[in-house]
Amino acid sequence: MAMHTTSAGAGSDTAWIVERAKASGFDLCGIVRAEKFPELDLREWLARGYAGEMKYLMDSRRSDPQRVMPDLRTVIVCALNYNSPAPRSVDALQQSGPEPRGWISRYAWGQDYHEVLHEKLQNLANSLRDRFAEPFETRIYADTGPLNERVFAKHAGLGWLGKNTLLLNSKLGSWFFLGVILTSLDVPPTLGAAESPPPDLCGSCTRCIDACPTGALVQPYVMDARLCISYLTIELRGRIPEPLREPMGRHVFGCDICQDVCPWNRRAPETHATQFQPRSFPQPQEDKSREETADPTPSIQEESFFSPRLEWLAGMTEEQFRAVFRGSPAKRTKWHGLVRNACIALGNSALVPGSSRHSKIAQLLTKLSASPDPSVSESAQWALSRIQ
Repeated sequence: MAMHTTSAGAGSDTAWIVERAKASGFDLCGIVRAEKFPELDLREWLARGYAGEMKYLMDSRRSDPQRVMPDLRTVIVCALNYNSPAPRSVDALQQSGPEPRGWISRYAWGQDYHEVLHEKLQNLANSLRDRFAEPFETRIYADTGPLNERVFAKHAGLGWLGKNTLLLNSKLGSWFFLGVILTSLDVPPTLGAAESPPPDLCGSCTRCIDACPTGALVQPYVMDARLCISYLTIELRGRIPEPLREPMGRHVFGCDICQDVCPWNRRAPETHATQFQPRSFPQPQEDKSREETADPTPSIQEESFFSPRLEWLAGMTEEQFRAVFRGSPAKRTKWHGLVRNACIALGNSALVPGSSRHSKIAQLLTKLSASPDPSVSESAQWALSRIQ
């Protein structure tokens, strides 16, 4: 392929990058100038304390992209669908069964998306050398840098910022990851000078706001992260405030409710990419028959990240946690965070006293209530008080 500079055929460079991104496996791609967009100013939001313990959101570079990379001119934004075909949390958590089960957010079912995104972004960045002859720099962020990808995605024409604060696309809904390539190349933006970002199509709908169990969406387009179940189960270290525990339900890592109820996700296309399908773990089976054991509960054939058994999660040792969650984004919550969350979910499981399952889980919670980790022990004690 013949190389050229951005001064020649500049208009076709944008289309070439978008097509190459799609050939690399991305579902959407847009290009935008590295400007200081008004949505990047979070001073009022931060002043309200809505960021909680997420100190990284206070990084001043997040409000000015020019401070992120020297000579930055262009941001290439790419979106990757992760909508694996499986029931939504609002449906799955209503199903009853002999085993109390929890919810891991859909984005964390499979391989760590940071790794998947980074590989695809790196391939796209490398291919730019085939197109542009002049010297230039690139920097890749797969949801890993001091950049608000959603804002740049909006101004690159990929969607609008919804009332649940997520980027919404009229075809993909919101089930996608965002990654960016920063570059010193001067590439024309996807939207022309006379074009505006896609219009806000949320209209009068407030389903995401109404459905949030903890009231984290304090007003349209504004989230108090301190109340968000995703924040509570992932970012917050230590004990979870008691008034928020019951509303958390059986979520153990993240929350999908505001996406599950969004009308724009009703017809969102599914992906069968193996990287994002729920992980499963076959369990060794004992040789002796069930008739020979006093435990009447069925043997477990397989564990899964989709609707996982809470007893399995709460009973993990730190070594088991590292093995099971290696290469998973859910490792971010760490062992003590996952067990803490699983204890709270067990406390919200409406276990029937007197049943064999209740007895086993009560024993597990009693053991965890003596944990040297205060967040685990206190959560286990709370759960015990709820099921007894």
